[in-house]
Amino acid sequence: MKKIFLIGASETAHLAYEYFTHDSDYEVCGFAVEREYLTQNEFLGLPVVPFEECESFFPPDEYQVFVAIISTKLNTARTRMYHLAKEKGYQFASYISTKASIWHNVAIGENCFILNDNTLQPFVSIGNNVILWGGNFIGHRSTIDDNCFLAGHVIIAGQTKIGKNCFLGINATISDTLDIGDDCFIGMAAAVTKSTEPDSVYIGNPAKKYPISAKEYGEYRDHKPKF
Repeated sequence: MKKIFLIGASETAHLAYEYFTHDSDYEVCGFAVEREYLTQNEFLGLPVVPFEECESFFPPDEYQVFVAIISTKLNTARTRMYHLAKEKGYQFASYISTKASIWHNVAIGENCFILNDNTLQPFVSIGNNVILWGGNFIGHRSTIDDNCFLAGHVIIAGQTKIGKNCFLGINATISDTLDIGDDCFIGMAAAVTKSTEPDSVYIGNPAKKYPISAKEYGEYRDHKPKF
């Protein structure tokens, strides 16, 4: 078994622990959280250590790492921790479900999380630090660039490019041969039939551009009042 630790100690990390433990050849040995967010010393019966000191507990020559953080602030929180771990010299694990359908020539980067019932057709390319929740369909010769998050049951038709740092909501549909700009937020059930501008929000069927930048919307969405 290859040894890894997870960055994060919340629901996403719990799910990552479950998938890595029961459907991979990795052994999860612990968790790391930035010191200012460290509220517990143990999670799921394993140690939680300060990320700033994680090399002392999980040496890079013995452990790989997976950044188990959700799409907060248009994926910037996960992306920041990914780069900080890379600076520490870690190699990254990816989880690819045995219940996903992935063609033999699909390219998948590091620190990716590809859950059950994803279908990736021939010549698809997936960048680094990408999360594909369950049930997505990625058509032939499509590309998903670094740091993206697909929430589930997203349809991307063939020969389409999804730019960096994008979020695609549940049941979003992207037509073929489009170019989705970097830093885009595609809303739940949006039907995108034209290429999009970077740092933009698209909502509806057919999808229309919303009058706010995606980065601003991501900040609002993550801090809006919870009732």
